[in-house]
Amino acid sequence: MKNIVRPSLAVIAACALAFSGVSVASAASQPTAAPSIAIAAAKKTAPVTIKKISNKTVKGKARATIKPSYSKAKNVQINSALLTVTKGKKTVAKSKKSVKLAAGTYKVKTTVKYKLKGKTKTITKTQSLSVKKASSKRSVKMNGKGYSCPSGFPVKGNRTGSKKEWKYHVPGGAFYSRTAPEECFKTTSDARKAGYRASKR
Repeated sequence: MKNIVRPSLAVIAACALAFSGVSVASAASQPTAAPSIAIAAAKKTAPVTIKKISNKTVKGKARATIKPSYSKAKNVQINSALLTVTKGKKTVAKSKKSVKLAAGTYKVKTTVKYKLKGKTKTITKTQSLSVKKASSKRSVKMNGKGYSCPSGFPVKGNRTGSKKEWKYHVPGGAFYSRTAPEECFKTTSDARKAGYRASKR
């Protein structure tokens, strides 16, 4: 009986070991998930960037001078930077380094030719440009309505005091914020020409 039991136990133990080995091997053979690595793509800087030309203000019949506006990388060689300007359907200037413009609304095309690593390239940009005439008004009538002056007319003028004197007040003055102006001026010079005198505070 013992002779029969021993071989049986040996067979059972061998099978258990075999199955155990298989499961361990199977577990060991499963690939582990690779850690995810986020790689940030490096931002490419443009070799040449054409910048916006700001709107202009001119006095009277004066003209505004505009020039190409751009930035470039260190290793870039600029061959040319030119402007082509149109007003409506009319071409005002073509392929110019600078242009003088009277008051009006324009389309401005900037063309920049540059050299990078032995290769010549061209970049263009078209934008709208407004040239405005400066206001010829020196003052704005307020008639004591409200405490704020319109933009561009910061000097407050009003009739005040026991003698009803015409005084002007400038921003930062002791009575400026509490003064309801009869008139607002561009400058203190304009206020004096209109008959106002400076407030003592």
